Amino acid sequence: MPAERQLPSSEAKELVELAATICDRELAPIVVEYEAESRFPRKEFAVLGQAGLLSLPYPERFGGGEQPYEVYLQVLEEISYRWSAVAVGVSVHALSCYPLATFGTPAQQEELLPRLLSGDLLGAYCLSEAHAGSDPAAMRVTATPTDSGYVLNGTKAWVTHGGAADFYTVFARTSQDTRGGISCFLVDADNPAIRFHPPEKKMGLTASPTTQISFDDTPVPASRLVGERGQGLSIALSALDSGRLGIAATAVGLAQRALDDAVAYAKERQAFGKSIIDHQGLGFLLADMAAAVESARATTLAAARRRDAGLPYGRAASIAKLVATDAAMKVTEDAVQVLGGAGYTKDFPVERYMREAKVMQIFEGTNQIQRLVISRHLARS
Repeated sequence: MPAERQLPSSEAKELVELAATICDRELAPIVVEYEAESRFPRKEFAVLGQAGLLSLPYPERFGGGEQPYEVYLQVLEEISYRWSAVAVGVSVHALSCYPLATFGTPAQQEELLPRLLSGDLLGAYCLSEAHAGSDPAAMRVTATPTDSGYVLNGTKAWVTHGGAADFYTVFARTSQDTRGGISCFLVDADNPAIRFHPPEKKMGLTASPTTQISFDDTPVPASRLVGERGQGLSIALSALDSGRLGIAATAVGLAQRALDDAVAYAKERQAFGKSIIDHQGLGFLLADMAAAVESARATTLAAARRRDAGLPYGRAASIAKLVATDAAMKVTEDAVQVLGGAGYTKDFPVERYMREAKVMQIFEGTNQIQRLVISRHLARS
């Protein structure tokens, strides 16, 4: 039961179909094996890059697809339908490219963006710290000026692609000013003064490594400062608005897959002489799941269209992230219920979907933070 899509052009329709075809061929056959073994599918990211699926929202002059976010998010949803860990990775990769693409110098962009957008390099985003997750202004990682640039010290936490990425967008404190004391840097993974901690042992998205990263007197050339010194917090928050849309689309794709698996099972499973989907109690549960998926998709695409139109979209992005990830959690939980005892076993993937959905309510700003963002927008309006 594929998602019913309204795409802005025939080119967009072909692009979404291409994404689905590639994901069916490259991702779907290995997802169970890789998730069970916590294996990172680096080669598959390269395949997506070669197909142009890592570069969709970025300018053509750097090798990007220059596609509207409305289209990019629906491609991301198709990836998530097959493998959420990869969709999260694509979203994080796009997030890591955002500061460079939006605030970087022409020299920085020409050096790095084509290789990042082609999938030759994989990016990661280093904002959170163990004591500074929802409050990034409280970060303690420092960047001390030197004659040739900066020296980084401290530890970042919850870094998606930590230890696997080639390139890290790192936010660090360059002064004690509460809001103007944070700056953004581009750091290469092969810097010998970076230390990668063992991957976190997570309940879901196990094929996607998440680690702490320590900087021990890590030298960074002055040419790797992105934007102005002290501009880092505004860069980070601007990037997160786009990142939240990526996670919303990922959540929609996961929820759609859980719904489809539940419907397929409910059509086949017999009880009291008929398919269980024909029992009103279960049919109504599936109907609520479908309504949640459709509502989440509509909310996410409405926010994307605001972004594409050049309108303020921060509040809409927070609403989309809140609605879509809460929907994914509820829909995946209900999918387990539809399958009953079978849904609680690893013989069926719905239990994995439920474990994967949970973290989507947490990263890119917890859903409690989204409510705070939305309420502050309302107070200012």
